[in-house]
Amino acid sequence: MSNQTGVLTRSGVEHPPSVKETTGKRNRKKLPLFNWMRGLALPVLVVLIWEAAGAYGLISATLLPRPSEILVAFKDLIVSGELYAHFKISLFRAILGFLLGGGLGLLAGLAVGFSSKTELTLDPTLQMIRTIPSLAVIPLFILWFGFGELSKILLISKAAFFPLYVNAFLGIRGVDSKLFDVAKVLEFSKWKQITTLILPAALPNILLGLRLSLGAAWLALVAAELMGSSEGIGYLIMDARQFSQTSIVFVGIIIFAVFGKASDSLVRYFEKRLLKWRDSFIG
Repeated sequence: MSNQTGVLTRSGVEHPPSVKETTGKRNRKKLPLFNWMRGLALPVLVVLIWEAAGAYGLISATLLPRPSEILVAFKDLIVSGELYAHFKISLFRAILGFLLGGGLGLLAGLAVGFSSKTELTLDPTLQMIRTIPSLAVIPLFILWFGFGELSKILLISKAAFFPLYVNAFLGIRGVDSKLFDVAKVLEFSKWKQITTLILPAALPNILLGLRLSLGAAWLALVAAELMGSSEGIGYLIMDARQFSQTSIVFVGIIIFAVFGKASDSLVRYFEKRLLKWRDSFIG
């Protein structure tokens, strides 16, 4: 009996969900603003303590500028148009690198997951390449492709490739074999098995890979823009470091953090919409 309608006791009588359980689920749905504010509580507390410590001279303004000073630097960069110019370049690199690496990773994961012969051919080589740190291949990328956009985009693509590849592969191979017995009884065609059975069952893993791939792309973007770039948020951070403009360094770090979180939240939103059928533990 489904646990959405009730709980089956030893006596065989199905009891409805408890009032506490039902109320908890309803409150989580009706109070998104409260949940959002709860998530902001810790960052706001840290910022307030940070500001107070800087105001009373407990921390060095050069090493750790106050949040108010960082806000002023952020405003100046926006007014001058410098922040928009650098951010536009970084966003283009991140999106293009993610689409190239993540798209190829998804296709490779599906191919290896569906075919054991393809797995024997591709997976050993890909797993070997996966263990090579991105920082270790930067000198090679510079030698092969120079300091231009191509080397940066390829570095981001390498980082974005493997999370989607591994999770797509594991998602397909993790489909319960009993479902295939049901599909045979229902006389599903091969295509119908893929579209109505395998892919929906593998979707949680694929979406997890998408989240990890986006995060890896943002991390690789920083490394890519630190290797001889002349524009982008990473370059802005390096240039500010040379002139000890710590507040601008923090502006760049915060931008990476905010947009990294925004991209992750976007994937989580689609995850909730696409995986509404799951009845999993929510804490």
